[in-house]
Amino acid sequence: MNASPHTGGLETSNTESRPPRVTFGVIVLNGEPFTRYCLRSVYPFAHEIIVVEGAALGAAGVSRPDGHSTDGTLDVLREFQSVEDPYHRVQVVTAEDEGHSNGFWPGEKDEQSQAYARRATGDYLWQVDIDEFYTERDMRLVLELLADSPSITAASFPMLVFWGGLDYRIDGWYQRRGGASPPRLFRWGPGYRYAKHRPATVLDDRGRDVRSLEWLDGPAMELLGVRLFHYSLLFPQQVLAKAEYLRNAPHAGIRQAHMRQWMMDSYFTLRRPYRVHAAFTEPSWLERYEGPHPAEVLRMMDDIRAGRTSAALRPTEDVEALLRSWWYPVGRGLYKALFPASVVSRRIRAFVRRTRRVISDPRAALARYRARA
Repeated sequence: MNASPHTGGLETSNTESRPPRVTFGVIVLNGEPFTRYCLRSVYPFAHEIIVVEGAALGAAGVSRPDGHSTDGTLDVLREFQSVEDPYHRVQVVTAEDEGHSNGFWPGEKDEQSQAYARRATGDYLWQVDIDEFYTERDMRLVLELLADSPSITAASFPMLVFWGGLDYRIDGWYQRRGGASPPRLFRWGPGYRYAKHRPATVLDDRGRDVRSLEWLDGPAMELLGVRLFHYSLLFPQQVLAKAEYLRNAPHAGIRQAHMRQWMMDSYFTLRRPYRVHAAFTEPSWLERYEGPHPAEVLRMMDDIRAGRTSAALRPTEDVEALLRSWWYPVGRGLYKALFPASVVSRRIRAFVRRTRRVISDPRAALARYRARA
């Protein structure tokens, strides 16, 4: 099977069947320099691409006063529609379109995800962050898999998180506990509903979480060699914006008060080289990456180096020195060895918390049990 822009990235010799139609849903605020490259990467495989632009209230510190991106992302989206969208697959949705006259989205991204979900007309809903990419081979393989196995209702993809450059990726306890395989692809149809953004949850027309049905989880996709390439910590400007946003985001919890310190100690410098992920309450570390990258990411980096696209790159001399040191791999190995014990410890702490709640309020505990049953 071959990619085709007319059939959502899939051709079939069977005239009685059609490939699955995929709606790509994107939330974006300050998406540059990724915006056009992300859209180009999914365009040949898309039935439609619905992009929701603008800030939730918690991101007011990194948006314009009217709730839109400070880096011209909305203009880039409009230009893409007029210049690079021959099949009119791209829709752009703003808070004003949903009746929010101040330009800000209420809540914390649930409403933004629900905005693209309400407009989706595909057989599947594929959630993509603006700095997330897949190789053409992997996207084609996923579409073929959906065409051959229509009973699939959801899929997660093992994630590679890149840090400071294309040659460096993150691993750590958060990733190994499942944070590196987020749900991204969901069956979609009449009566389906996008319930919440964290974690991404879609309910079918009977109210069932589609992940409870035929869900291909991260390990299953790992066996197929499919990867989600996440460039969330690639550029300094991203990290500045992320730290500011997480300082005010209600879901950040304990990290809120320490985001700026993390940024200075674990990104702009490497004073804490085992806390390089923004989920810094647990160990994380850098590893060299020598594998492939999606074609549009390589194109983006070439354009940045040639001055055709604007983005400041992080210097990497300190990363190279760290990875060449004798002691850093030793520490990495120690944290990897300690990870199973950390899992047991988390389970014990969770059991103790549940036991304390039962002891302190047995009636409430019984009510929660009956509600789950």
